[in-house]
Amino acid sequence: MSVNVIALGGNAILETGPTDEGQKAVVRDAATHIAKFVDEGEKVVICHGNGPQVGNLLIQQKAAENEKNPAMKLDTCVAMTQGSIGYWLQSALINEFNRLKMAQPVVSLVTQMRVDADDPSFKNPSKPIGPFLSKEEADEEAKIDGSVFKEDAGRGYRKVVASPMPKEMVETEAVNALIASNAVAICSGGGGVPVVEKDGQYEGIEAVNDKDFSASVIAEEVGAERLIILTGVDNIYVNFNQPDQKALETITVSEAEQYISEEQFAAGSMLPKVQAAIKFVKGHNGRKAIITSIENLPHIFEDKGTIIVNGED
Repeated sequence: MSVNVIALGGNAILETGPTDEGQKAVVRDAATHIAKFVDEGEKVVICHGNGPQVGNLLIQQKAAENEKNPAMKLDTCVAMTQGSIGYWLQSALINEFNRLKMAQPVVSLVTQMRVDADDPSFKNPSKPIGPFLSKEEADEEAKIDGSVFKEDAGRGYRKVVASPMPKEMVETEAVNALIASNAVAICSGGGGVPVVEKDGQYEGIEAVNDKDFSASVIAEEVGAERLIILTGVDNIYVNFNQPDQKALETITVSEAEQYISEEQFAAGSMLPKVQAAIKFVKGHNGRKAIITSIENLPHIFEDKGTIIVNGED
């Protein structure tokens, strides 16, 4: 059995509505595809995004804030959304495995991801969180608390926070133990709670990790053969939304790097997914990174989606 790390986007989970029931419905649909994949005999570690969820939670925290009920900081909000989304995924998968009459344990963990305190992203916030706003709405919000907003892939403006590069998951040993016991492990929600280490002590920091880069780190640490990044399209494209747009099937690291140099991938959307995929497969001929839709997951073995390989003997 091979080990697969699956990264599921937070935007995909919030696709139909911001209520917990709306998001649970999306997760239940995702669980049916993931369960089929596990039923093929594959070991699975699931990571998930939380960008819109943690942004919405921050808004709720701010709206209810008072002296007796202070707003929680960003690292705590990341942990809170890890718990809620992890619960949705865990519950949906257990129910689906029960429906399929599979004796398959599932565990969700609140996990921490070590980052460097001097990461340059703290001086240049770039990670979008929260809902999409118009330019006027974003300007009004920025006046209130000094938040930074940036345009996100043509879909509107979103608040951006620091997104340091993840270095290692603090709880890797526990996740590896779960894999060894054949459990499906759900970890590193929202990229993991970002923490810095000093003298053997970990402390949360105001930031949000990119879940795709975190998934790449975890795939390395657990010895995965595949990194599967699920998004809203079956394939990634070059010349996207142009008459000559082209779906990419199997490409090498060097080809992917060439497309990046041509600025083919949007910085707030597909670019980090491709970069995370490159990071995982570069220099390793036995690995694959696959970027595709959740619906394509059961068809991974048919080489569906965009597959990135090292491409060097």
